[in-house]
Amino acid sequence: MTGTRTRTRPRPRPRRKVAVVGVSLSDCGRVDEATPYALHAQAARRALADSGLDRSVIDGFASAGLGTLAPVEVAEYLGLRPTWVDSTSVGGSTWEVMAAHAADAIAVGHANAVLLVYGSTARADIKAGRRTGNLSFGARGPLQFEVPYGHTLIAKYAMAARRHMHEYGTTLEQLASVAVQARANAALNPDAMFRDPITVDDVLSGPMIADPFTKLHCCIRSDGGAAVLLVAEEYVQDCRTAPVWVLGTGEHVSHTTMSEWPDFTVSPAAVSGRTAFQRAGVAPQDIDFAEIYDAFTYMTLVTLEDLGFCEKGEGGEFVAKDRLKVGGDFPVNTDGGGLSAQHPGMRGLFLLVEAVRQLRGEAGTRQIHRPDGHLPELAVASGTGGWFCSSATVVLGR
Repeated sequence: MTGTRTRTRPRPRPRRKVAVVGVSLSDCGRVDEATPYALHAQAARRALADSGLDRSVIDGFASAGLGTLAPVEVAEYLGLRPTWVDSTSVGGSTWEVMAAHAADAIAVGHANAVLLVYGSTARADIKAGRRTGNLSFGARGPLQFEVPYGHTLIAKYAMAARRHMHEYGTTLEQLASVAVQARANAALNPDAMFRDPITVDDVLSGPMIADPFTKLHCCIRSDGGAAVLLVAEEYVQDCRTAPVWVLGTGEHVSHTTMSEWPDFTVSPAAVSGRTAFQRAGVAPQDIDFAEIYDAFTYMTLVTLEDLGFCEKGEGGEFVAKDRLKVGGDFPVNTDGGGLSAQHPGMRGLFLLVEAVRQLRGEAGTRQIHRPDGHLPELAVASGTGGWFCSSATVVLGR
């Protein structure tokens, strides 16, 4: 028809590859003199220095857990004015979720360089009496129906562990071996908070916290911060470090009330992991090592099952053969994990830092290698939030 206008669809922009080019930790362990803001800043400066880029390239920022208007407050403290932000807060998996969101944003051009940063003085605050160690949650909303029964976070994990023991014959000794191997890895990490070796008997004979967890089944409490810088592929040539590529991500949420959790022996990593592997085009058997959120020994065991590194119910046997150690046939939590290295409240970002350092060959005496002697090629970082309420998995490649 005369006068009509032909409408053409815009061509989709090609997706850019995304790399991690800067990682760092702040001072960790016992840091009585610092504020959480100072730890954020220290980790951010170190990660930026690690990348070799100028802070002017940062146009995206992600943070949670600090400030009234996180991440606005923390960004202001760091002198940043980002045009892309994320303040997702889903517990310990927050940082893997944020990494996924940042990678998607960079891939489609909504941001070019995104800084993820975290810092906490969880240990120092309790020591100074600024807050208590109460790990019960909310008397409002759905959780109000569990609070009267004293269901703390630790108790929820303990219930899940007991169910796995009942269903599959998993033993206390097998769970304890997770803590023993984490400590063995921490012994190789000069920055780990606890490095003295422990035995299965040490774990089993410790003070009971929530049956079946004794003290050494539970994560430590530390101060510390971490930062990770993700950038678009065109920035890589200007970096001082070798890029570690984000190959695939997945996220999933499950429940908050225990009564709404269909199966205590299956974590949301069963979904997030499958999604991440599919998007990365790899399979669990292709992965060289894993960094897994380990607030409790059972978390490591069940997450390994749900990510597909062993069959459901075989986690106890899988972890009991020393294969999780640096030098084992499937190293896990090579820095010592939350059970021995550091755990300042939410540890998800620390998983990404350690995975990148291992892939770049920068882990020192705890550096792992493939059977052929070469550096590892593929890693998984998988975070868990709440009491198996959320999970996010990131596949990284060199």
